[in-house]
Amino acid sequence: MLSYVGGEEFNGTQAKAQLVRNSKNTVAYFRDFLGKDFDAIDPTPCHPSAHPMKHDSTVAFSIHDTDSETPNTITVSEITTRHIRRLASSASDFLGKQVNSAVITVPTNFTEQQKHALNEAAKEAGIEVLQFISEPVAAVLAYDARSEAKIEDKIVVVADLGGTRSDIAVIASRGGMYSILATAHDYDFNGAQLDQVLVDHFSKEFLKKHKSDPREHHRSLAKLKLEAEGTKKALSLSANATISVESLNEGIDFASTINRTRYETLSGKIFAGFTRLIEGAIKKADLDVLDIDEVILSGGTSHTPKIASNLQSLFSHSTTILSPSTSSTAINPSDLAARGAAIQASLIQEFDLEDIAQSAHPMVTVTPHLRCAIGVLLVSEDSEKGVFKPVLEAETSAPARRTAIFNCPREGGDVLVKVCEGVRAIKVSKASPKSNANGKNAEDSDDEDDDSEDEEEEVREKVWKVGKVLAEAAIKGIKKGGKVEVMVNVGGDLGVLVTAREVGGKGGVRGTLGHVGVVENGKV
Repeated sequence: MLSYVGGEEFNGTQAKAQLVRNSKNTVAYFRDFLGKDFDAIDPTPCHPSAHPMKHDSTVAFSIHDTDSETPNTITVSEITTRHIRRLASSASDFLGKQVNSAVITVPTNFTEQQKHALNEAAKEAGIEVLQFISEPVAAVLAYDARSEAKIEDKIVVVADLGGTRSDIAVIASRGGMYSILATAHDYDFNGAQLDQVLVDHFSKEFLKKHKSDPREHHRSLAKLKLEAEGTKKALSLSANATISVESLNEGIDFASTINRTRYETLSGKIFAGFTRLIEGAIKKADLDVLDIDEVILSGGTSHTPKIASNLQSLFSHSTTILSPSTSSTAINPSDLAARGAAIQASLIQEFDLEDIAQSAHPMVTVTPHLRCAIGVLLVSEDSEKGVFKPVLEAETSAPARRTAIFNCPREGGDVLVKVCEGVRAIKVSKASPKSNANGKNAEDSDDEDDDSEDEEEEVREKVWKVGKVLAEAAIKGIKKGGKVEVMVNVGGDLGVLVTAREVGGKGGVRGTLGHVGVVENGKV
């Protein structure tokens, strides 16, 4: 957001304050217009600020950015250049040295044309773009780069809930490599809608007391929106918040209070919309909520505790919800994208631009992925079925290698190792009836009153179904209390090498399964 007053430029929070008195010279929410034709944009978020206009098929704004009384037509590309130049200046002042290059995060639905336009705008600002990375990947990287983090295979949902849009991404993290499985984008459920809920609430209260609606006057509405956003932020930190607006409408001052419970009730439909959006992205990835290991809340709207609370109810107890209200070690959601970009910049700053470009080439980034998990079924003399354990999870990109160690029967003996495909399934069962103090089932005690009986609770759990057996290996004469180590290696040529041996023993079994095929969607 940029604003101009008497030829002086304001950015960020200072620019937002100008929406009340200087809205026509304030340019807001222009990023999504970059690289697009005027006919392809949605100008709705810009209604409270300078309106976009058509200029040589691109998007521009008519603003007074100098002392002249005549407005100037500034393209969205020039606005972006000015914004990047100010960001670089702030970063240079903070670091004490000149910043001349950067890694920039973009939404997952940013087109190549938009990236090119952003790159050109950055060049005009004197900034060399080292790499573009998607915002959800930057958020995951910000958490995985912490010293206490463990790099492990997991499925992560990143919910980026911003002021004018919400973006959801389902990401498979396999050995520190990230693959985006599905994305979802929505412009109806966002932080601005939560602000509007508070604006409507306080407007009705003002109308009831003073018989005047502040929403009918542009300046009064701008004042109320600005204070409503501050009230929303206050309710994220405390149970109550006070709003106070001087001369809100017709010279009348306004003050009121609202508690978090009331706010959450008023915003219930929007919070439910966030949850549905996340569920839809998970289903789009052909996954279940039980498959999700972590949920990362990103963006300014993610500070709202109710959003994290709803997600705790949606996901299982084993799923980690990373947000300020659920984890004391959570990173500020507003800083995640910037932090991830800074970490990526620190990793690649010593490389040549040509090497960085080659690393992002589709020949490198578009790799085959495992359609099914590859795991091990251990069968000993006293067990026919054995226990399946995945070694290489589904959605792992090739090449990949994983090693797993399995316990054997205490008495030792011969063990049959079966390397199989594993398919995740969801098992639904009825919860067993609880017994009361008299030792009777709750169902029995309620027989006389059928109307009061509740429906049986369903219990959902993730189980593995053994699919195609890829290989079998027999390891004989394992010592008492021994263990078996199995290594599965899928090479870049899609050949599979399996090695099985007793831990601490001599020899072992090694075999090549040949080259696996690749289906149309690029999965092995």
